[in-house]
Amino acid sequence: MKILRYSIVFTIVLASLASLTAQNPAEGQWPQFRGYMGSGILDGASLPAQWNLDKKENIQWDVPVPGLAHSCPVIWENSVFITTAVSSSARDSLKIGLYGDIDMADDRSAHQFKVMCYDLKSGKLIWEQTAWEGVPKERRHTKSTYANQTPATDGQHLVVSFGANGLYCYDLKGKLLWTKDLGPLATGPFDTEGVEWGSASSPIIHKGKVIIQADQLKGSYLELLDIRTGQSVLKIDREKQLSSWGTPAICETAGKTLIIANGFPFVIAYDFETGKEVWKISGVGDAPSPTAIMANNLVYVNSAHGKWSPIIAIRPDAEGDLTLGDTVTKSAQVPWMIKRGGAYMASLLVYGDNLYNMQISGLLTVLDPLTGKMRYRQNLAKAFSSSPVASDGKVYLTAETGEVYVIENGPEYKLLAQNNMNDPCMATPAITKGILIFRTQHRLIAIKNS
Repeated sequence: MKILRYSIVFTIVLASLASLTAQNPAEGQWPQFRGYMGSGILDGASLPAQWNLDKKENIQWDVPVPGLAHSCPVIWENSVFITTAVSSSARDSLKIGLYGDIDMADDRSAHQFKVMCYDLKSGKLIWEQTAWEGVPKERRHTKSTYANQTPATDGQHLVVSFGANGLYCYDLKGKLLWTKDLGPLATGPFDTEGVEWGSASSPIIHKGKVIIQADQLKGSYLELLDIRTGQSVLKIDREKQLSSWGTPAICETAGKTLIIANGFPFVIAYDFETGKEVWKISGVGDAPSPTAIMANNLVYVNSAHGKWSPIIAIRPDAEGDLTLGDTVTKSAQVPWMIKRGGAYMASLLVYGDNLYNMQISGLLTVLDPLTGKMRYRQNLAKAFSSSPVASDGKVYLTAETGEVYVIENGPEYKLLAQNNMNDPCMATPAITKGILIFRTQHRLIAIKNS
C-alpha cells in the first residue's frame, strides 16, 4: 500500500510539473514580433558580438530568399518561419534611408504571397506555401513591402497576415487550417486622400485567441479569433481611430489581461475577456508604428510624427482617460511622460535598468525606465527602422543599410562591435538559443559562435 501511495504521489507531482511547464510553452522561443510577449529579450542565448559575412566568421548559414518583406523571422524549436511577397515584375524595389516622401510604389503586378519554413540548424528550406496569388489589394509606400506583418505561432499553429490579402493559419508542417478575409485595409496619412502606405500590424496569439489590430482611414477595429477555427470571438469597434501600423501587445497584471493598442488619436487598453475599454491616453504621434511593452510593472509606449512624439510610462491598473495637459508630464497613473523624442518606427526596449529608444534618424537615447531621466545620447548617423533586441548583456541595433551595432547594456555608451549584413535590413532580428537570425532584403542569415 505504501508503494502504491508513493506511486500516486509521484504521478501527481509529475503531472503538476508538466502543468507548470505547459503554462508558458512559448518562453525560450521567439514566437511573434520581438519574441515572447514582445519583449525583444532572450537571455541565455550565448550569441556572438562580432561576425563577418565575407570571411564566414560566426556564420551558421546564409541563404537567399525571394521577394520583398519587412516581416521578421519567428522561431519555434528547430523551425524558422518567414513570409514574403514575390512580384511577377522586375519592379519590386525598396527605397530606404531618411526621406519624407509619401509616394506609393508603382508595382501593381501579380504577386505570390508565400510562407516559408527553414531548418534552424542548416538553413535548408523545409516547406513553402503560396497563401494567395494576385494583384495586391492594397498599395504600399516606396519604403514598405506587401509582406510587413510578422507571423505568430503557439507551437501548433502558425498565423500569418498579408493584410487586405488575407489572414492564414497553418500547422507547423505547412498544412492550411483556415483562412479569413480581413476586408479592405486602406492605411495611409489621415490628412492626404488617395494615399496608401500598406498595412503592417502583426497578429499575436494569447490563450487560444488570435488578436488582429486593423486600424485604417475608415472602419478601424480590433478582433479576437479562435485559433482552432478562425471564427470571430470578439470584435471591438475602433471607428474613431485612424491609420496605425503597430502590433497589439498583451499586458498581464493583478489577475487581469489587457490588450494595448497603440493608435491615433489614442493609445487604448482593452480588457482581453470583454473588450471593454479600460484606459486611454492621447497626445501621441499621428502615424504610430511601435508596439507597447511591459516591464517593471509599467506599460511603456512610444510614437512619433506630428505635434507629439512621446515616450509614456503608464501604470497597468490605471482607469479612464489618462490624457495629460500640454505642459504636464506625470500624474498618479502616468509616472512620467516625455512629450517629444520618441521613436517613429522602432519599439522600445527595456533591458535591466535601461530603456532604449532608437529614433529613425539614428539618435539613440537611453533612459532610466522608472523616472524617464536621460542616461545618455548617441548619434549613430544612420536610418533605423528595426527595433532593438537584447541577450546576455548585449543590445543589437540594426540600421536600414545593414550595419549592426552591438553595444553593452549599461548607463554609458560602449560599442562592442559593428558588423555589416551586406544588404539592406528593415526587419527586427530573432533570437533563439545560440543563434541570431536576420532577414535582410535578399537573404536569411543565421549568426552563431563558431
